Amino acid sequence: MKKFLYPLIFIIFSNLINAQETEKLEPKITFSGYAEIFYNYDFAEPENHIRQPFLYTYNRHNEFNLNIGLAKAHYETETMRANLAAMAGTYVQDNMAAEQGALKFVNEANVGFKISKDKNLWIDAGILPSHIGWESAVGKDNLTLTRSIAAENSPYFETGAKISYTTDNGKWFLSGLVLNGWQRIAKLEGNQSLGIGHQLTYTPSTIFSINSSSFIGNDKPKGEKKMRYFHNLFATLKPTDKFTTILGFDIGAEQKEKGSDAYNIWYSPNVLAKYQITEKAGIGGRLEYYNDKNGVIISTATPKIFQTFGYSLNFDYQIHQNILWRTEARGFSSKDAIFIKDGNPTNGNFSLTTSVSAWF
Repeated sequence: MKKFLYPLIFIIFSNLINAQETEKLEPKITFSGYAEIFYNYDFAEPENHIRQPFLYTYNRHNEFNLNIGLAKAHYETETMRANLAAMAGTYVQDNMAAEQGALKFVNEANVGFKISKDKNLWIDAGILPSHIGWESAVGKDNLTLTRSIAAENSPYFETGAKISYTTDNGKWFLSGLVLNGWQRIAKLEGNQSLGIGHQLTYTPSTIFSINSSSFIGNDKPKGEKKMRYFHNLFATLKPTDKFTTILGFDIGAEQKEKGSDAYNIWYSPNVLAKYQITEKAGIGGRLEYYNDKNGVIISTATPKIFQTFGYSLNFDYQIHQNILWRTEARGFSSKDAIFIKDGNPTNGNFSLTTSVSAWF
């Protein structure tokens, strides 16, 4: 192993030194901000105003609230890059509940170095945006107002190190990652294992791209270790300037017991689309299904656990160059009565959400 590692380390540092010596780009710091205010009305009218336990964004009923507010600094030279971003909002409360102290408010904190003089080859480390999924926490960047069940129940962020390479023509992107776990900053107490992952993206043109991402690891204490294998696949098609669609499929498997050869499976197919009616107005929609009949990710106290179909339709209007207003109707239908309305279990749920986002 040492015979392999020492030459590799020498090559990396030699390339890094050469790259720094030929650096041409002056250091550049940019600052940006983003905020999204929302109002949701859930027709089940939950008394505590907290909506479905499998949703982690726009998850407050009958109140105006901040989904996410971001303040970000980005530093870049030809051979170095760094990001530091702080955040607040209900997204933080719901997604960062397992994190410690002030770490809850860190959206990004990472540093990257270019390790090749001639090629676009980088190493980045720290708190990073997730390499998994077709949706992000920043609402304006997504085709629909709310996030899919698949996005809500796979990592939005990750902590670790990655090596990435982009081809000279920009058509191929490849990265390998070593991670603290499944959507974690600090490692789970008692967990002694690291996770690994990959991302491969092929973009032959502005019309089409396809992405493959994975996670392999254990996200439980050592005594309860269960290996988890997860793959995310999606294609983005944009045949015209006005129409965009995403076809996505997530599938995961986790050991039923420590050391077991038997696995619990979950999966989620998705179809999302957006049509830009005019320069300022557009419509979007989503059809989705999430099957987790063994309760690996989403657990319920019902016989068939979580097997749920979802749909949504949203209308978007660009009020200003940097202000977007969106309104969405969204429904769920499940095999079991996993929702509550008027104090009674029911198979369906329906809600309306509206939001205004602004950025600079």
